[in-house]
Amino acid sequence: MGSGESLSSVSRRLGISRAALREWRDRGARESPAGRCPRCTDEPLEASAYSHLLGLYLGDGCLSKHKRDVYALRIACDDAYPRLIDEAAAAIADVHPSRPVHRVQAVGYTAVLSYWKHWPCLFPQHGPGPKHRRSIELAEWQREIVLQHPGLFVRGLFNSDGCRVANWTTRVVGGEVKRYVYPRYLFSNESADIMRLCQWALGLLGIPWRMPRPNALSVARRDGVAKLDDFVGPKS
Repeated sequence: MGSGESLSSVSRRLGISRAALREWRDRGARESPAGRCPRCTDEPLEASAYSHLLGLYLGDGCLSKHKRDVYALRIACDDAYPRLIDEAAAAIADVHPSRPVHRVQAVGYTAVLSYWKHWPCLFPQHGPGPKHRRSIELAEWQREIVLQHPGLFVRGLFNSDGCRVANWTTRVVGGEVKRYVYPRYLFSNESADIMRLCQWALGLLGIPWRMPRPNALSVARRDGVAKLDDFVGPKS
C-alpha cells in the first residue's frame, strides 16, 4: 500500500477485506497470535485482570472450538447488571488486548465473547461437559496468580455465581419482638472443586464463611461482609 495502490485494488488482488487492510495500514500489522500467548512464549500476562477473568470463567464461562483451531471464550452476563458486563469485557481486553471483544445478545443475558487459538492455554480447566462433572484444579502458575490477587479472583466468582442479599431475623428485646436486617453474601456452584477454590480464596483474605448447603456458601459475619464489600459489593 506504500506504493500508492488503492485499498480496493490490494483487496481484490490479495483476497483480504478492505477493513483489515485499513487497520494494518493505520495501526501496523499485528504479530501472529502464537507470538502473543503468555503460556507459549515469554509474553507477560496481566495477572490482576487474569485473576478476575479466571473467577468469571469458573463461574459463568466456557470455551468452544471453532474452525482452524480457534476457540471462543464466552462469559455469560445477566442483562440486569450492565456494570458487570462492562467489567467482563474489560478483563478479557486486558488479558488479550490485541483482538476485539464482542457482546452478543441472548435471551436474558449478554455473552461477552473473544476469539483466540490460545484460550485453552490460559484455561487448562477446559474440557467436555459441565464443570461440575469433571475435575477442576488450578495449575501451579494459576495458583500463584490467585495468591497475588485473591480479591479479584473472589470478585469474579461472586460476580458470576454470587449475590449480596438482605437477610432478617427477630429478637426479643425488653419483652418486644424486634426485626433486624443484615447483609449477607451467598455463593452457589454445583462443582465441589470450584466451591473449594472459593473457600481457599476467602481464607487468603481472612473472610469467614460457612456452608448452609453442599452447593452454597454464606458470608454473614459483619467483618466478613465488610471485607467482601471492599472486593465485590452489590451487583449493578
